[in-house]
Amino acid sequence: MRSTVERREQIVQLIQEEGKVRVDELSDTFDVSNVTIRNDLDILEKKGLLHRTHGGALKRKSVYEDPKIEEKQWINRKEKQKIGRRAVELIENGDSILLDSGTTTLEIATQIHEKRNLTVMTNAIKISLELANIEGVTVMMTGGQLRRESYSLVGPDAESTIRNYYFDKLFLGVDGMDLEYGLTTPNPMEAQLNRIMVERAREVIAVTDSSKFGRHSFSHICNLDLLSKLITDKKISEDYKREFEKRGIEVITV
Repeated sequence: MRSTVERREQIVQLIQEEGKVRVDELSDTFDVSNVTIRNDLDILEKKGLLHRTHGGALKRKSVYEDPKIEEKQWINRKEKQKIGRRAVELIENGDSILLDSGTTTLEIATQIHEKRNLTVMTNAIKISLELANIEGVTVMMTGGQLRRESYSLVGPDAESTIRNYYFDKLFLGVDGMDLEYGLTTPNPMEAQLNRIMVERAREVIAVTDSSKFGRHSFSHICNLDLLSKLITDKKISEDYKREFEKRGIEVITV
């Protein structure tokens, strides 16, 4: 039987390798109670070795970490593709929509080909290029200062452009979604632009895989109560699903 110290060392190793762990899975792996595992995770969090979530824990990362889009694009790719496909089903011909500069919203753009008479505004260079040759889609860009990490446009010019319009739907990707901290992203200028997008959309739909739950990043975008829908994968915990629905958010899993 492993000692407490050995078990906790192996938990840290697992979370470094896999990025996240669940209480029930650790309980089975180490043949100890859920209460024991929760206590382990609480102590490891106090030491700054992980971030506790409902039902498990995530790898500790800097709240200001802002990886390049090429790195993010391949993380949970299959889940993002499914989320993008389901998001397209919510778009109606004739809609005016906003797509922010995320890798999940990029998946929406790659699957939007069958829609007609759409107006799409985005601050993402990659999304605009994806939509450029689609007949039936009018593409509008915000203008602004280029962020090289994400190939997105931000700043006063981008903000001013969005304030000139109103949209049926905003599809918003996030780096963190937390019950206490709400929606967050590493870059303050991106967060400010996202806040304005939220203000100008009739319906705000968050699109994110479940690895983002329980995380928070450096810059606050908005509170959860401004969301109408959330599209995510089936790995969402029942606790999180229940809490989102309590706040009036329709949770769609794929």
